[in-house]
Amino acid sequence: MSVPAARARRAPAFATPARWLPPGKTAAVCLSIDDVHPARSTDGCDAGGDLSNGALGRLAELQRRHPELKATLCVTPDWRLDSLVPDVGLRRLPWINRRVHWARRRPAGQFRLDRHPALVAWLNAAERCEVVPHGLTHSHPGRQFAVEFQDQTQAQCAANVQKSLAIFEAAQLKFVRGYVPPAWNAPAALVAALDALGFEFLCSARDLDTPISADAMAGSSGMKGVSLIHPQFVGTAKLVHLTSNFQATSPFTRALKVLDAGGVLHIKAHIFKSAGGHVMLDGLDDLYCNYLDLLFTHITQRYGAALWWATLSEIARRFREFS
Repeated sequence: MSVPAARARRAPAFATPARWLPPGKTAAVCLSIDDVHPARSTDGCDAGGDLSNGALGRLAELQRRHPELKATLCVTPDWRLDSLVPDVGLRRLPWINRRVHWARRRPAGQFRLDRHPALVAWLNAAERCEVVPHGLTHSHPGRQFAVEFQDQTQAQCAANVQKSLAIFEAAQLKFVRGYVPPAWNAPAALVAALDALGFEFLCSARDLDTPISADAMAGSSGMKGVSLIHPQFVGTAKLVHLTSNFQATSPFTRALKVLDAGGVLHIKAHIFKSAGGHVMLDGLDDLYCNYLDLLFTHITQRYGAALWWATLSEIARRFREFS
């Protein structure tokens, strides 16, 4: 007897697994979280400074509920922004110089990682997590005050990146050779600098709107014309690029289409929900964590062991090895 159509469960139509996927896996899931720094990563912690009760604690709870989940934490070594909206007075001056910072900034060094050992200790001890640099100060003079890389030369980009790594090393923070530029913007000079410095991967595109398909290209924030759902090489060496294609405002169906197409479901979040006059749509608050909890439960039931839950560096290394 045939099963009534209303009760039948259609099996996912998987794409042919790519060579870079581990045996038995048909698609990958990864999570990256931007703007991790001392001011906002400790939001909500108790009076004793227990980070497990703050913003990072929500990630830890999500991983407790989903032991297969891994995360790439994008850490700003010396966060400077004190406001995430332009100064009202400056906005009224059309002639204002691009060399002027349009948003309030914290004093240099106030949020340097090597001055916040409790956060460094938490990050080093976090299971199934890895750390990558996310700019140096997350700031730049001019109207695009949070877009750190704009018109710098390759040498200037390289110096910026090396300063970030020096702070990580001074803080004794463990990290991997990946890079997520602030506001996803990675001009050619930065790509060349990362190539020359031996980085393994770069995430410089976010696209939440382009329809999912095997050959879809990113065309929204950051780098354009790179694959929406697959890793690919950029630059002249083996620098692997991975596009962010899902966040809190994305429907379940978008995630399923990425996974059915055999791609990387790259979920993006920011460690804080609101600060400096700005609200992050993908801030990792309780509501977003609940949404991700439901999503992870659903795709685990739907795809089972066919999913590869990975960090960005794991995907990049297998792609470099098998491409």
